[in-house]
Amino acid sequence: MKNFSWGHGVVIALLAFIIFILSMLFLFPNGQKNSEMVTDNYYEEELKYQDVIDAKGRADQLEEKPTYRQNKQGITITFPKGYDNSNTKVKFVLNRTDDQNLDIHKSVQLDANKSFLIPGQVLKIGNYTLRLTWTKDKTDYRMDYDVIWK
Repeated sequence: MKNFSWGHGVVIALLAFIIFILSMLFLFPNGQKNSEMVTDNYYEEELKYQDVIDAKGRADQLEEKPTYRQNKQGITITFPKGYDNSNTKVKFVLNRTDDQNLDIHKSVQLDANKSFLIPGQVLKIGNYTLRLTWTKDKTDYRMDYDVIWK
């Protein structure tokens, strides 16, 4: 039998490393996680992001802000009682953090209570980001909420 030398140790270490790397490639292809971008038009939206920052800043400066409430019927977004909703366009986007196919995009009209309902039937259990945007007299506002639907 041959003597075991440091050269043999180096070869064994290299082979073990190669086997380890190959096992990682085959056991975990592409991370097994859904790694899609939040939007298909990422670069175009990046260029418009200053408008988003401005709209969020204007919404933060409001004394009374829209609020959301969850119950079995769904998610109710309510604007302040003194809010004049004439010349107002309201849109919301519910982004599902783990699956873009479950995203919901919609323009809505406020009811007599200055609110609207996102029905629970369209929601799946999990985490969402609610992006509420509204335009009042050609001025944009935006608020983001983290929502956990159970």
